[in-house]
Amino acid sequence: MTASFLHTMVRITDPGRSRAFYEALGFSFAHEMDIVRGGEREATNYFFSLGQHESVLELTYNHDGRSYDLGTGYGHIAIGVADLDATLARLGEQEIAPEKPPYSVRDGGSRLCFVRDPDGYRIELIERG
Repeated sequence: MTASFLHTMVRITDPGRSRAFYEALGFSFAHEMDIVRGGEREATNYFFSLGQHESVLELTYNHDGRSYDLGTGYGHIAIGVADLDATLARLGEQEIAPEKPPYSVRDGGSRLCFVRDPDGYRIELIERG
């Protein structure tokens, strides 16, 4: 059996803010799909592509207004960027700041930092330039 990665899904509470955040990270909006059960729109899935990888991120908004706890099992999504400083400058224009300044986990290792999306999910930015 050959398997392939399709996408990661996270639940969101504000589609507009979440879309702006992920587009600021370099994702491009691909399409949306309503989930309808019993004639009622229950949820909307928003799919985003990254580079040549299509629909790798699914943001799910449930229309009943519920909120979510992040829990202790979620870690982060990692995104490779060519220039971490330029990326952080662009994000800063949208008031998105890193948790702490960029750092390396070992001598000579890639620089990285973490930002949080509008729902508090951690996103790791790793400089790959």
